[in-house]
Amino acid sequence: MPSLSRYFFPALVALFAAVCLYSLRGDIAVISLAPLAHSWNVVILAALCSVLNYALRVIRWQRYLSKLGHSLPLGFTALTYVAGFAFTVSPGKVGEMARARYYSSLGLSLADTVGAFFIERLMDVMAMMVLASAIAATMPRYHAAMWSAGALVVVVLITLASLPWNAIAGSLAARRQLSSPVKKFGVGAAKALAAARSLLSSGALLLGFTLGLVAWGFEGVGLYALGSIVPSTTLPVATGVGIYAIAVLVGAVSFLPGGLGSTEAVMTALLTLQGYAIADALLVTIVCRIVTLWLAVLIGWIAVLVLRHRAAPMVSSSWQ
Repeated sequence: MPSLSRYFFPALVALFAAVCLYSLRGDIAVISLAPLAHSWNVVILAALCSVLNYALRVIRWQRYLSKLGHSLPLGFTALTYVAGFAFTVSPGKVGEMARARYYSSLGLSLADTVGAFFIERLMDVMAMMVLASAIAATMPRYHAAMWSAGALVVVVLITLASLPWNAIAGSLAARRQLSSPVKKFGVGAAKALAAARSLLSSGALLLGFTLGLVAWGFEGVGLYALGSIVPSTTLPVATGVGIYAIAVLVGAVSFLPGGLGSTEAVMTALLTLQGYAIADALLVTIVCRIVTLWLAVLIGWIAVLVLRHRAAPMVSSSWQ
C-alpha cells in the first residue's frame, strides 16, 4: 500500500488533466500549430521568464525561513521549494506544503513552514492585484473577483495582526473537552498563524511583496512575448501582464486545482478582446500554461527525485 500511495496523487493529477483535455478536444481541434514553427525562440523566452519567477520566489522563501530563525543552504532551499511545485495542481496550491516533509528532520516545525507559506500566498495575491490593475479599468466584469481577493487579503491581515495566536494555542491545548484530533489541529493552526504574524514586519512585507511583484511580472511578460506568436495582432506589455494577472486571480478565487479551466477560460476571453481569433487565443493560452503551470510541475517532480537520493544537510536552527 505505501508503494501505491506514492503514485496516487500523480495519477490523480494526470487523470484530471486528461479530463480537461478531453473536454477541450473540440476547441483544440481547430487550433493550428503553424505559428509555433517559427516561434520556438519566443516559447523558450517565456519559459525563461517562468524560471526567473521561480528563482525570485526561492529567494523570498529562504528569507522567510531566515526571519523565522532557520538558516538553510540556498541549494537545499531551492530544491525543497521547487519540489513543492510537483503538487501545485491543487486547490489554492496547498499541495505545495508537501515541501514541509523535507524540513521536519532539520528542526523546522510544521507551524513555521505553514506560516511562511500562508504569508507567501498573501503576498502573491497582493502582487497579482497590482499587476491586474494595469487593465482593470477596461475589464469591469472582473472587478468582483479583484475586489473579493482584495477584501480577503485585508481581512486576513487585520485578523492575523490583531489576535494573540500563541495565547490562543495555549488556551486550546488546555481545553480538555476538545477531542484530540480537533485540539491538535486547532493548536497547530494557531501556532502557524503565530509564525505568520512574525513575518508581518514592514521589512518582511515589503521584501515579500516586491519579490512577488517582480516574479509574477516576469510570467506576465512571458504571456506578452507569446502574444507575438500571432503576428497579425499586437499585445502591449502592460496588457499582457494585466491579462495574465487577472486570469491567475480568477483561477485562485475559483479554488479549482491549479485554477485549471477557469484561468484558461479567462485568459482566452481577454485575448479575444484584444483582437485575437479564438483559435489563436487558445493557442497562446495553452502554450502559456505549459511554460508556466506545467513547466513548474515538471521541474517539481525532478526536484522530488533528486531529493529522494540526497541526504539532508546539517542545518543550524535558532529562534531570533
